[in-house]
Amino acid sequence: MRAVSPLLSLARGRALRSQSLGWAGRGARDLLPSASFLCCQWGAAASPSVRARWASPFPSAAATATAAVAASPLAATLLLRLSASAAAMPEKRPFERLPAEVRPLNYGLCLKPDLIDFTFEGKLEAAVEVKQSTNQIVMNCADIDIITASYAPEGDEEIHATGFNYQNEDEKVTLSFPSTLQKGTGTLRIDFVGELNDKMKGFYRSKYTTPSGDTRFAAVTQFEATDARRAFPCWDEPAIKATFDISLVVPKDRVALSNMNVTDRKPYPDDENLVEVKFARTPVMSTYLVAFVVGEYDFVETRSTDGILVRVYTPVGKAEQGKFALEVAAKTLPFYKDYFNVPYPLPKIDLIAIADFAAGAMENWGLVTYRETALLIDPKNSCSSSRQWVALVVGHELAHQWFGNLVTMEWWTHLWLNEGFASWIEYLCVDHCFPEYDIWTQFVSADYTRAQELDALDNSHPIEVSVGHPSEVDEIFDAISYSKGASVIRMLHDYIGDEDFRKGMHLYLTKFQHKNAATEDLWESLEYASGKPIAAVMNTWTKQMGFPLVYVEVEQQEDSKMLKLVQKKFCASGPYSGEDYPLWMIPISICTSEDPTHAKMQVLMDKPELSLVLKDVKPEQWVKLNLGTVGFYRTQYSSDMLESLIPAIRDLSLPPVDRLGLQNDLFSLARAGIISTVEVLKVMEAFVNEPNYTVWSDLSCNLGILSTLLSHTDFYEEIQAFVRDIFSPIGEKLGWDPKPGEGHLDALLRGLVLGKLGKAGHKATLEEARRRFKDHVEGKHILSADLRSPVYVTVLKHGDSTTLDTMLKLHKQADMQEEKNRIERVLGAISQPELIQKVLTFALSEEVRPQDTVSVIGGVAGGSKQGRKAAWKFVRDNWEELYNRYQGGFLISRLIKLSVDGFAIDKMAAEVKAFFETHPAPSAERTIQQCCENILLNAAWLKRDAENVHQYLLQRKASPTAV
Repeated sequence: MRAVSPLLSLARGRALRSQSLGWAGRGARDLLPSASFLCCQWGAAASPSVRARWASPFPSAAATATAAVAASPLAATLLLRLSASAAAMPEKRPFERLPAEVRPLNYGLCLKPDLIDFTFEGKLEAAVEVKQSTNQIVMNCADIDIITASYAPEGDEEIHATGFNYQNEDEKVTLSFPSTLQKGTGTLRIDFVGELNDKMKGFYRSKYTTPSGDTRFAAVTQFEATDARRAFPCWDEPAIKATFDISLVVPKDRVALSNMNVTDRKPYPDDENLVEVKFARTPVMSTYLVAFVVGEYDFVETRSTDGILVRVYTPVGKAEQGKFALEVAAKTLPFYKDYFNVPYPLPKIDLIAIADFAAGAMENWGLVTYRETALLIDPKNSCSSSRQWVALVVGHELAHQWFGNLVTMEWWTHLWLNEGFASWIEYLCVDHCFPEYDIWTQFVSADYTRAQELDALDNSHPIEVSVGHPSEVDEIFDAISYSKGASVIRMLHDYIGDEDFRKGMHLYLTKFQHKNAATEDLWESLEYASGKPIAAVMNTWTKQMGFPLVYVEVEQQEDSKMLKLVQKKFCASGPYSGEDYPLWMIPISICTSEDPTHAKMQVLMDKPELSLVLKDVKPEQWVKLNLGTVGFYRTQYSSDMLESLIPAIRDLSLPPVDRLGLQNDLFSLARAGIISTVEVLKVMEAFVNEPNYTVWSDLSCNLGILSTLLSHTDFYEEIQAFVRDIFSPIGEKLGWDPKPGEGHLDALLRGLVLGKLGKAGHKATLEEARRRFKDHVEGKHILSADLRSPVYVTVLKHGDSTTLDTMLKLHKQADMQEEKNRIERVLGAISQPELIQKVLTFALSEEVRPQDTVSVIGGVAGGSKQGRKAAWKFVRDNWEELYNRYQGGFLISRLIKLSVDGFAIDKMAAEVKAFFETHPAPSAERTIQQCCENILLNAAWLKRDAENVHQYLLQRKASPTAV
């Protein structure tokens, strides 16, 4: 699943991260695509992984690899610390998994949704096995009323339940029977009714407008993590798998879809306007992957080269907009089949755009659901970043068809394995389909660095989190599960090598297909395939919170360089000073100026300090750690080593991904108070010749964070002047219009740079943006999709009530959700207080889809200092409505984060904490703690560095240097 969070795929530009100041500013994939000029984006995805413990059939290799580190003091220390921290960790809420006495074998499920009254009737006939004699059956059930229930042992008389005891807090129901149910198989029958809710979870209603302008509703599902229980009583745990025979009774003029292909469609006896649609039996699968959709859709279809029927379902009249996703899906299925050496196990796969959808997308087996903006591409009106985003999300969800669906996590503790893996391999897939995207460089900015921002906080969490009560599950759909997970898998892939990695993956998928697995099971397979100590290495990355900072210094001895490396935990609050000494097993790669693209040395650092000798490296040659920015650590160079790397930034001899990593490390060290922010600003000036989009995007994000911080001072204009100076040369070089021979990345870079210059008040950019906006509104010359976001944000930032009214009119006229979202995200750039209030009121209006309200409010909070205050007040004043709208879902966490992360005054942390003590949001508890920590960190950064930054900017203004 692609969750929605405050970051997003770098391709879309990263609006949020530059607007909000948060240390975890990139969030967990927010599917809300934003424009390439903005600086951080919204992405989204999520799913599980599984466990069925198995005795290793390969004792020799696994034992050999494990033995290699059994005596390691690091391994022993880690185990001691993990057990100590586990013992110290309080249980958040009492919780018990479902009892094991009764288990489902097959669900026969018939549902009849009423699209007028928003209710549904259901009949469940489940083949179950009673494993231990009992007089009750405990199942998951939420917001459902059971009418009758009975159990018929095979070959015996039916026993009617005499009581239904609902445990609403735990979302369970206990069916009590008058006599004991004996061991054996039988049939459980339940008739029930429920509501097609408007909460975007369970079986819910989604509002859409027909081509003729009528408002109608579809009935759709979103079950991950724990909401299948809102559609039918079930054993709603990922390890309790069964097959499903699904039937839907629906209006005869509606499309009905489920996980499998239709086997029968016949008139419904009781109503000539209805039909009963039956679907083929599914493979053994988890409840959270079940799906059904009833509505009006068009589709485009093709067959992949391996014979799978692929369809993309779109709103009526927009089939053309499904063709790009169809092309990507048809290329992706054979790619994964080849990569895993395991065929796709279903006869078809449908991808469908849902109007009201909380996440970015959801990997339901055979029926993948998406936000419209994550699936639909209009050849004329979609920007380059949208194409890239759709490609990534399709790649992500289809990867889950194997990794998550075929093999499923045993429990939500292992969610990261599903999401981290899919968030890594989506890039591998897109790189295969679209090599011109330079997607792996974008990975570093979109996933790797945002995960490090969150994981440097004291209120982060390990990749593997003990999860109990359902309210805790939503909290881990974040940048740790997705982006840190993806980053450590990328590091692992590099450490093992592609060939052995693929062998291990094949072994894992074939061993556990149609079963459940845990993290350790994957390590065992990869250990066997590679002969390397995978579990020992990876446990240091998945079972403990945080990541290391590697300090390196060098001493020249004749034609050799002596390197000394020291690892310590990296903390957003400054040098680590804890009583324990967390250690990681770090794959270290080192390159030199002789060949910046190949490692001169690779070593596994498994102790606090390490001394190395690099032979045949002359004094004038530079040395750099973490080639390709693959290792999940930050690097602090001695001053002479850093000085030697600056010319390699200027002359571009350092590869783009390494230039990006170096700059990002320095910025994070400055935010943590380990080095001066002024040092980083000086290094940023070395990027004058930078041609790479992703490097500029990361620079833009970091300058956006600094701008937000300095909006709390009286010299905000000075940092805007610095931004104009840095971005003007590349802006002049690019110009406004595409040149012959330009490609995808040039379009992204142009939008990024023009938006940055426009927001910073660059006079020529502002004038040209206003001219082009006027022509666009008057229909004289329609803006290209790639220029709309930068132009919109520029005219709004420096606009008035007329500008805002014009933009709202464009929003109302827009036929495509991408365009509506594009406008929604930039409305917060308006600066006048009364207009800010108008935008906030608009956010809760019928004009904005429920899932998009968050991005409008977030845009206001990130748009200006006044907007930040107004957005936080608006959230407090409208908390009841907002909380009721999103309830326990992850959108409430995103809303909180976007609203408060940019504050930099100590008392605001206390205010935020106090508000949520009286207005609890259980699924956002960790987010609230992180936000309060961020505010205090921002305040400390401001006190520490503001005056030095001010003096530097004044000196620079007095004696400008060539940038």
